[in-house]
Amino acid sequence: MLENNEEKLQQPIIEETAVVIKEIEKAVSEVENEVANEAEKVDEKHEIKMLDYAAMELETLVDELRKLLGSHQIQQLKANVDSLKNAFNTKFGALLAEKKEAFLAEGGNSIDFQFSSPIKSEYNKLLGEYKEKRDAYYGQLEKQLKENLDKRNGLIDELKALIVNADPKTMYNDFQEIQKKWRTIGAVPKTKYNDTWKIYHHHVERFYDLLHLNKDFRELDFKHNLEEKLKLISRAEALNEVADVNVAFKDLQDLHRLWKEEIGPVGKEHREDVWDKFSEATKKIHDKRHQYFKELKSKYQEMIDAKLAVVEEINAFDTSNNKSHNDWQNSIVELEKLREKYFDIGKLPYNKSEVVWQQFKSATKKFNSSKNVFYKGEKSAQNDNLKSKIALIELAESIKDSDDWQEATNTMKRIQSDWKKIGHVPRKFSDDIWKRFKSACNYYFDRLHAQKNEQNKEQVAIVEAKKEFVEEMKVSENLTLEDIKERIAKWRALGVLPRNGRHLEEKFNKAVDVHLGNLNMSKSDIEMMKFKNVVESYLAQEDHKKLDNEQYFIRKKIDETVKDMQQLENNLGFFSNAKDDNPLVVNVRKGIQEFKDQLDVWKAKLTYIKKLNY
Repeated sequence: MLENNEEKLQQPIIEETAVVIKEIEKAVSEVENEVANEAEKVDEKHEIKMLDYAAMELETLVDELRKLLGSHQIQQLKANVDSLKNAFNTKFGALLAEKKEAFLAEGGNSIDFQFSSPIKSEYNKLLGEYKEKRDAYYGQLEKQLKENLDKRNGLIDELKALIVNADPKTMYNDFQEIQKKWRTIGAVPKTKYNDTWKIYHHHVERFYDLLHLNKDFRELDFKHNLEEKLKLISRAEALNEVADVNVAFKDLQDLHRLWKEEIGPVGKEHREDVWDKFSEATKKIHDKRHQYFKELKSKYQEMIDAKLAVVEEINAFDTSNNKSHNDWQNSIVELEKLREKYFDIGKLPYNKSEVVWQQFKSATKKFNSSKNVFYKGEKSAQNDNLKSKIALIELAESIKDSDDWQEATNTMKRIQSDWKKIGHVPRKFSDDIWKRFKSACNYYFDRLHAQKNEQNKEQVAIVEAKKEFVEEMKVSENLTLEDIKERIAKWRALGVLPRNGRHLEEKFNKAVDVHLGNLNMSKSDIEMMKFKNVVESYLAQEDHKKLDNEQYFIRKKIDETVKDMQQLENNLGFFSNAKDDNPLVVNVRKGIQEFKDQLDVWKAKLTYIKKLNY
C-alpha cells in the first residue's frame, strides 16, 4: 500500500519533467531547423540597403535596377528587386491608365489601345536578365546541394564499412580522413541537413565505441571533444547576457553548427550530460527570442494601427476647395507630410505590411486622381499661357536692339510685368522659354545700363564745367548786353544739366539778373530778358511741366492785372468832378498806368511762350 502511494506522488513529477524535456527538445529542434535553413543560404546573407522605391520615378527605378544587377551577387537581390518591382508596376500601371483614358477621351476604341515605352522596354530587359541569372544560380545551387548530399551519404557508407571491416592498424587514420572530407563538403538541402548529420553522428559514436583496440587514441579524442563542447556550452550560456536577441540567436546557430560539424563525440558517461546542458542553454536563448518576437508582434500591431490612422487622414483629405495651381501645390505639400508621417512610423515585415500598403496606395491614388483631373483641365490653359509668353518673347526680341531708350524701356518693363501675370506653361517648355525671355531682357538692359553709364560720365563733366562757369559769371564786371547774351549762349552750349545739378541753373539765372540790373535798360526790357533766359533753360531741360506752369502763371497774372486796373478805373469815376491836379486823382491815374505797363509785359511774355511750340 505504501509503495502505491509513493508511485502516485512520483507521477506528477515525472509528468512535469517530461513536459520540460519536450519543451527543450522543441526549442533545440527549432534552432537546428534554422541552422539548416541558414546553411543552404550562406551566400545570401549580405544585406543591401532598402531604398524608398515607392517615391522614385520610372527612370530612376530602372537606373536602380541596373545598379543592383551590376553591383551585387544575384542571390542577394530578391528583397530589393521585389520591392522595386512593386513600385515600378504601380507607377507604370497608373501611367498606362492615364494614357488609355486620354486615348478613349479622344474617341479611341478600347480594343485598339496600345502604348509602348522605351523605359518599360529597358525595365523588361533588365528584369529578364535578373530572372535568367537568378534561375541559373538556383539551378546550379540545387545541383551543388544534391552533389554535396551524395558525397556525405558516400562518406557515411565508407564509415559504416570501416566499422564492419575494422583493421586495428589503419582504422583510426581512415576515420580521421573521413572526418576531414566531411568538413570540406559544402551545404546540403535543408530538408536533409539534420537527418544526414544524425546518421553520420550515430556511426561516429559507433566507431568510437568500437575503438577499444586503441584506447589511448579514443580517450584522447573524447577528452579533447569534451573540452571543446564544454567551451561551446559556456559560450551558449553567455549569450543569455547579450542585449541584442537577434545577434545572440545568430551566434547560437553558429555554436550548433560547430557542435555538429566540427566537434566529435564524447565518452558515453558524458554524452547525455553535455547535451542536456547545451540544450538548456539553447532553450533560454530560444525563449528569449520567442518573447522578443511576441513583443515585436505587439509593436507591429501598434505600427499597423498608426499607419492605418494616417491612411484615414489621407482618405479624409479635402481637395474640394482647390481652384488654382497654388492651392494644389499647398495640398501636395500637406499630403507629402502625411506620406512622411506614414513612413516614419517604421518598416513592417512584408507579410504584415502588404494589406496596409495597399490601403495606403488606394488613399493616395484617390488624392492623385483628383489632382490629375485638375491638371488635365490646366493643360489647355497652360498651352494658351505658352502662346502668350512666346508672343512676349518675340516682342522683347524685336526691341532688344532699339535705341529709342525711353519707349523701349517702358515696353520692356510692361513685357516683364505681363510675363508675371501669365500663369504656368507645360513643364517641358518652361525652362526653354524662360531662358529665351531672360536672354532678350538681359541683352536690352545690359545695353541700357552701358548707355546710362556713358551718359553719367558726360553729365558729371557738364556739372563740373557749369560750376566753373557760374563762378566766373559771378566775378565778371561791366558786362554789356552783348556780353550777357554771349554768356547765355555759352551756358546753353555746355549741355543740359542732370536733375541733381539743376540748382546751378538757378544760380546762373540769378547771376544774369544781377548783370542785367547793371545795364541802362528799361525795366520791362530787363524783365523780358530775365524771362526769356528762364524759359530757354526750361526748354533746354525739356521740362514741359515747368513751361506749362509758367504759361498758367502768366495767364493768371494777366487776369489779376486786368481786374486790378478795372478796379482803379472804377474808383476814378468817383472823382469825376475833381480837378486833374487833385493828388488822389493823380495817384489813381498813376496806378492805372503801372498796371497797363505790367499788362504789356505779361502779354509780351505770353506771346513769346506761345510761339515756342514745345
